[in-house]
Amino acid sequence: MVDVSHASLNYGDLNDARSGRVPVGAVLGSDAAGVVIEAAADGTGPAVGTQVVALTSGAFAERVAIDVSALAEIPKGLAPAHAVALPVAGVAALRSLRAAGLGPDKSVLITGASGGVGRFAVQLAARAGAHVIASVGSAGRGDGLAEAGADEVLIGLEGLQRPVDVVIDSVGGPQLVAAWNLLAPGGSVQSVGWTSGEPAVFPPYATVGPAKSLTSFVIDGDAGADLAVLAELAAEGALTIEIGWQGPWDRFDEAAAALRGRRVSGKAVLEVARGELPGGAACAQD
Repeated sequence: MVDVSHASLNYGDLNDARSGRVPVGAVLGSDAAGVVIEAAADGTGPAVGTQVVALTSGAFAERVAIDVSALAEIPKGLAPAHAVALPVAGVAALRSLRAAGLGPDKSVLITGASGGVGRFAVQLAARAGAHVIASVGSAGRGDGLAEAGADEVLIGLEGLQRPVDVVIDSVGGPQLVAAWNLLAPGGSVQSVGWTSGEPAVFPPYATVGPAKSLTSFVIDGDAGADLAVLAELAAEGALTIEIGWQGPWDRFDEAAAALRGRRVSGKAVLEVARGELPGGAACAQD
């Protein structure tokens, strides 16, 4: 059982709230950080008092029961407000690059590079020795990406004509089609998001030719081990976490509007407040 101090907001949480995939009244959220207040009954996992970060359903709550395989200890030197940015965005970046066959001899195009997944993907691909091309929606949203490891920062796909080996796409729509057309034979597009909300229309025969792949992506299985790797990198300063919005969770509407309006570079982090019921029990807030 984890006493939650911070949660972070993802596009997927906003989509869950509107799509009907999550029942009305169910608790949303996937990213949580806090302190263990009750250890696992079988003796596995962290002890009471340990600060942890987790990828778990129902993260927007004061207390969450979490499987030990879904969490990692927060290393010394890493604040919970920063660690909580790692679960969905960091694990998606790490696993999508892994699935695409990232290597030091590869060129990697990352669309939506100013967002949470994008900024982590830029850094991780650069650490692997790849040639990194970061695509953003406007000049201002490209700030800091060269310092994060991008060899090229583009507005949209303007000027990019040579083939790329890997695409990590968070945008969808026409940009996904354009990225597919840039993919080299044997290359892979990993579709990790669809922030544009626009349809992707492939012209006839666009998918006929030398073998290459467009793969849907979702985080499956236990995230704890990958979270531990990401948290250690962040604590060492080898992975920078950018917080573009931070505030109390009763300002959820502001955070959601900023995220949907593409006014957040990096991650949006919510600070979890607590109320008290008679007798000292914690009460959830809407």
